[in-house]
Amino acid sequence: QVQLVESGGGSVQAGGSLRLSCGASGYTVGDSCMGWFRQAPGKEREGVAAMDRDGGRTYYADSVKGRFIISRDIGKNTLYLQMNSLKPEDTAMYYCAADPQYWCGGSWYKAIRYDDWGRGTQVTVSS
Repeated sequence: QVQLVESGGGSVQAGGSLRLSCGASGYTVGDSCMGWFRQAPGKEREGVAAMDRDGGRTYYADSVKGRFIISRDIGKNTLYLQMNSLKPEDTAMYYCAADPQYWCGGSWYKAIRYDDWGRGTQVTVSS
């Protein structure tokens, strides 16, 4: 049974940084496409970043490009999201997810593709 557990969320001021972690069990990071999503109250879940199974290609939403970095540690079986220059509009619950397909591709941001989800970690950015 796949379990994904996010951690690292918290409250920061605008301009600050956080690093989110997603620990996996029952699943090997690098087996397939993995992504980070977020959902703010009253809004749809949106794709933030994703990484192909071999780590060779990463994908980012325009709103976070240049500020967020997705990475992984195979030895720790963990996916990360480094978030820099945070803005109040980044406030949301952040989720990691695993897609059964090897390659993320152009539809990486579609939540429906992903089969396994963590419960999320809250990120709050104050101005």
